[in-house]
Amino acid sequence: MIAKLVALVLPLGLDTFAVAAALGMIGTAPARRLRISLLFTAFEAGMPLIGLALGAPLGHAIGAAADYVAIGVLLAFGIYTLLASEEREQKRLAEFAQVRGVSALILGVSISLDEFAIGFTLGLLRLPAGLVIGLIALQAFVVTQLGLRLGSRLSARLREASERLAGVALAGLGIALLTEKLLS
Repeated sequence: MIAKLVALVLPLGLDTFAVAAALGMIGTAPARRLRISLLFTAFEAGMPLIGLALGAPLGHAIGAAADYVAIGVLLAFGIYTLLASEEREQKRLAEFAQVRGVSALILGVSISLDEFAIGFTLGLLRLPAGLVIGLIALQAFVVTQLGLRLGSRLSARLREASERLAGVALAGLGIALLTEKLLS
């Protein structure tokens, strides 16, 4: 169980750190760091709940294929994270640093889609949802604070490597789950 928790939470933390570090590179006032950290935490913890709420009824509806659909979603988000355009990410982050209200909410959703995929696959992982979501929230707050504070000191290359590693880890988790499913 601990290995699955680490395999699940670590890549999400890397991705969150990469986004927060990019915001830190752009520059965020100290007064906004807490607000951004709380916003990230809310989305990072809330999206798995939405994914779980949508995934459970869908899983019941499609039956035995549900595990494969969940694995496919996880693999797709891992690959998407790997292939995401750096230019598009920079534009989105620059917009996020400036917006408020509904625009901030839309951008918050867009940065937490991998957590949605995790929520969608929680049944397959057979991990306690409350524990997983609690750990995701804790790591989101901590790594967002670190990213915002260290972002201006980190190279863009290191931030990009962190984001790519998150994609590899999510895709790797999907492959491991597929292998486990095929062998059982």
